[in-house]
Amino acid sequence: MLLVVFLDMVGLGLILPVLPELIETVGHMTLDQAARIGGLMFAAFSLAQFLFAPMMGALSDRFGRRPLLLIAVAGLGVDYLFHALAPTVGWLFVGRVIAGVCGASHVIANAYLADITPPEGRARAFGLMGAAFGLGFVLGPAIGGLLGELGPRVPFWVAAGISAANFLYGLFVLPESLPQDRRRAFRLREANPLGVLEVFARYKGVLPLAAVFSVYFFGSAVYPAIWSFWGMAKFGWSEAMVGVSLAAFGIVWALFQGVLTGPAVRLWGEPRAALIGLIIGVVVCAGYGMATGIVAVVVLLFIHGPEGFVHPMLSAMMSRAVPEDAQGALQGGLSGAMNLMMLLGTLFFTQVFGYFLSEAAPVRTPDAAYFVAAGVLGLALVLYLPQWRRLRDA
Repeated sequence: MLLVVFLDMVGLGLILPVLPELIETVGHMTLDQAARIGGLMFAAFSLAQFLFAPMMGALSDRFGRRPLLLIAVAGLGVDYLFHALAPTVGWLFVGRVIAGVCGASHVIANAYLADITPPEGRARAFGLMGAAFGLGFVLGPAIGGLLGELGPRVPFWVAAGISAANFLYGLFVLPESLPQDRRRAFRLREANPLGVLEVFARYKGVLPLAAVFSVYFFGSAVYPAIWSFWGMAKFGWSEAMVGVSLAAFGIVWALFQGVLTGPAVRLWGEPRAALIGLIIGVVVCAGYGMATGIVAVVVLLFIHGPEGFVHPMLSAMMSRAVPEDAQGALQGGLSGAMNLMMLLGTLFFTQVFGYFLSEAAPVRTPDAAYFVAAGVLGLALVLYLPQWRRLRDA
């Protein structure tokens, strides 16, 4: 399963360094206009995910993880082909919606890991999932930046090929994790994106942690929303340099989530590790806005690492509170919440970024979005403090 997710993220990482240029080329537009279109594309994907991810999770509780995972991988491959062939910006949006409807692999992957991992080991398992994401971002952007020198469409063809290989691996190698006796009937209300609130509310302590989870992902949406555009606008980065920066981020993320999540749980426990991650997230996000050069960015990338504890720790704490036959519904609900917040956050932060680069802004700066995002992450920290005290005293 970790290999499936790794290959998924290699494919995604390949396209990130060249996406700004592809949008500019296909749409015949400037960088600030491309940033706003990129935000709308990400929002289209996130909206489709929000609407369909709960259904994917609930269906996986009924039919098993493997068939739903294959649909997710195939959907991403089709998305990459649409980008590689796109004659207009509209094609880019169609591809993103297809990928969102099919569902990202992490929804099923997290449920898969919950199937095969005891509750006390899930924080580490979710951390390994984050490491697979991170390692994919090491290899993907680095290769994508180099392939981008051959043209902005080349990485999309390569990403489509990787998705095809990933599909075949899942079809012929990956075993099913959910036995027949642990499956349950499909419940339409849990496939409703708003109905997942019932899943959150049904089990004690899940709803307030889900609120923290949602606000956190709204704030952290600033990174996929503007990182490439910000590096180009502030420092004049090339596609290759964007790829290197994303690869460096992936190395740090993989180290903290894959190697250090387990020791962090043993040293601090899940509640405190999540608290430390949120604090670091606020500080580093503001730090990017104040960075004056590549040295400062590199330092911040390494300091940024402990924020990687937030997602696996919150996921593990909520997974503990939910019975085994509802893990798919929980993960589908969390994915729906995450994607809704990423949708709103991406729309918001790309508009902030584009506005403060335009002539209409009172002060023209590429950094404003990071300062606003730091405030949002601060709100997530404030919301988490009562839950940290509750869990600490339990």
